[in-house]
Order: sequence, then structure tokens, then C-alpha cells
Amino acid sequence: MLWKAFLIVALTGLGIRDCSFRFTDIDKNDKEFVASVEHIVFHFNENQDDVFAYKFLRVRRSQRERFDFVYLVDLEMGRTVCRKDDEDIDNCPLHEGEREKKVRCTYILETEIWITRFNILNSTCVQT
Repeated sequence: MLWKAFLIVALTGLGIRDCSFRFTDIDKNDKEFVASVEHIVFHFNENQDDVFAYKFLRVRRSQRERFDFVYLVDLEMGRTVCRKDDEDIDNCPLHEGEREKKVRCTYILETEIWITRFNILNSTCVQT
């Protein structure tokens, strides 16, 4: 009986909702996934103190919750020579040398593409 109580407490502590077994791999070119990545890059840039914009480099993991439009996005971004308010960040070259910065971020977000709504549920980013 004690082990059952321990199991319940452990699962609750891990957050059953965010367990990775509920996600499955999807195509990186999935329309909703691509829109989610664009939103993530925009959100990341808007919330950085850095005056330079970061741009999308590559997706490391693309997954979707089995029965919902909740995506797990693991991506890399690099710091560009363009400022955040510049028009065409995708075509900006990356900083090199001392100013070079890259980040790897994992986001979990809910996407309702039909009404252009994105809700970031969790995110973590680390400099690489």
C-alpha cells in the first residue's frame, strides 16, 4: 500500500500532463508546426533584452500531443547582425567571433491556427 501512495505522489510531482509519452513525432513541414515555430522565434525576440534579432536555424525535435494541438518544439536559433525591428531577419547573416551566440530552446505550446492563437505552456532556453 505504501508503494502505491509513493507512486501517486511521484507521478503528481513529475507532472503527468507534461510526460513525454504523450507526444509523437511529426513532419517538420506540418503547416501548424511551421506556424508554431514562427511564433516561437517572434516571441523569443520580443522577450530578449538584446537589440539584435535571433533567427531560426534548425529543428531538433518536432512532436505533437496525440489528441490535441499541443506541440513540443526543440529548436536552435542564432544571433544575427540585424536588429529586432528590421524587416527581413531570415536573410540576415549571423554574428561571428565574439558576438556569436546560439541558443537551444524547447517549447511546449498550444496552437489554434484557425484563429491564429498560440499559448506557450512551457519554455526553456540555454546558450550553446
